[in-house]
Amino acid sequence: MCEYEKDNYEKVKSDAKRVVAEFLEQAKLRKGDLVVVGCSTSEIAAHHIGSYSNAALGEAVFTAIYEALKGAGMAVATQCCEHLNRALIMTAQDAERFGYEEVNVVPQPKAGGSFSTAAWKYMEHPVAVEHVQAHAGIDIGDTLIGMHLRPVAVPVRIEHPVIGGAHIVCARTRAKYIGGERAHYNEELE
Repeated sequence: MCEYEKDNYEKVKSDAKRVVAEFLEQAKLRKGDLVVVGCSTSEIAAHHIGSYSNAALGEAVFTAIYEALKGAGMAVATQCCEHLNRALIMTAQDAERFGYEEVNVVPQPKAGGSFSTAAWKYMEHPVAVEHVQAHAGIDIGDTLIGMHLRPVAVPVRIEHPVIGGAHIVCARTRAKYIGGERAHYNEELE
């Protein structure tokens, strides 16, 4: 275990749970919605993205986030790193429910990232998929999850947007507005 983990393991888990709680409080999600999470353990440990893959840190953050999101009834997909073309890890059950085709790859700390490697380890029946259209997302360390969100993304501003040294950006999606100046909209879909 590296020094960062020894000193900050519980704080990172606590921060991750707080981020999810703040996110869920504002994101207007429904049970069963899909949340994509990208995470750089390098950035959490205050290193340049992709330079400090850390399995124990990935497990700490993943288990905290996954437990909180699943506890709220959300489906979860984790974004792999660029070496796996930002493929995603999710449960086979969720992939089937959303209609996503399984691809053949198993993430590793240096090819997929420590966070998605932890997802593969801890999810029940994990599979990899190439693309999703998530209802919302949490980006830890500027991993660029936007490609996996539905078309109209809206920022979700959380009060404490950091875990360790990683900057966090959250988003939700909403239904597209159609019509014109005479149109009326369903406020529940905003």
